[in-house]
Amino acid sequence: MMSGKNDVDELATPRFISAHEVAVKAGVSRSAVSRTFTEGASVSQTTRDKVLRAAEELGYQVNDLARGLLASRSRLVGMIAADAETPFRSQQIAALSRLLVEKGRVPVLIPTDKSEAARASHAQLLRYRAEATVVLSGMPSRSFLDLAQRNGQPIIAVGRTEVGPDHIRLNNTRAAETAVQIFAARGFRRIGLVTSNVGSPNLVEREQAYVRHARERGLDVAVARAERTDYEGGGLAASLLLAGPEGIEGVFCVNDLMAFGLMDYARDMLGLAIPDDLSVIGFDDVPESRWGAYRLTTFQQNAELLAAEILAVLERRLETPAAPPIVASLDLPLVMRDTVRTIAAGRSEE
Repeated sequence: MMSGKNDVDELATPRFISAHEVAVKAGVSRSAVSRTFTEGASVSQTTRDKVLRAAEELGYQVNDLARGLLASRSRLVGMIAADAETPFRSQQIAALSRLLVEKGRVPVLIPTDKSEAARASHAQLLRYRAEATVVLSGMPSRSFLDLAQRNGQPIIAVGRTEVGPDHIRLNNTRAAETAVQIFAARGFRRIGLVTSNVGSPNLVEREQAYVRHARERGLDVAVARAERTDYEGGGLAASLLLAGPEGIEGVFCVNDLMAFGLMDYARDMLGLAIPDDLSVIGFDDVPESRWGAYRLTTFQQNAELLAAEILAVLERRLETPAAPPIVASLDLPLVMRDTVRTIAAGRSEE
């Protein structure tokens, strides 16, 4: 009796069920299978029923990637992000991923750093003909952005300023100026900014607007930097900013994580009371900002609204590929909690 080696090999080797196998089982042509799974294609109900029944029995799944490549529409959407584990970034990624999936697209997260692996991942988005790439954060190379645009791949940049891509701009300037106004309304003369050396466009814009507006109002402003824009960075920046004799009265932190680090250092290491001795304003409104240990006054980035705006820009771009760059803007409402001193009698909020 002949050995069933070929049969055993086929069972042992993982593989996808092919459209040809569905056609054989259903007793129809290969093109009938293709038409059954193509929206709007002409196929009789009898043939459709046969194909669907055979596909279900075999466990067949349409190869959307191959079909998308043929149509130059892969349904893949790349998301480039730094620090994906941080609270707001994880909210941002989750919200956008959910919305893309609801719209029938496949989100692909690519971390951004200076490694060879990251650069190779960026290139993969082009080779797989991703419909678009959304730059949520971080600083992918200019060469990648140029290459993507030369290949006709839409780029949607969040909080950035490059020429060419579509943009979702955050009103960093208004937020920073509002922080200065809040401190000035309370009679503060010496204020500070806590940031990092990351140098992303959002952070630079917040810093420049804050320092400029403070100086326009005649306030003394000091800037403290850490290497990273995280909790530890906030503590380090606090040690640089608050340990001196300047008597800083209010601090604007470029994100909530740095604000948490600053607050804990100020209370635990310097014995300062918040807000009586030091007022603090953050940026992002991550869930932890509502915790009793912080109750942080902060500017709110709404991850759901941002995801909806990104998708709206993506749909507009895919409908009109040759249109000029799209620029949308999102305001950042201030959420007042317990880390800013109340206004003294006789003063008024501007």
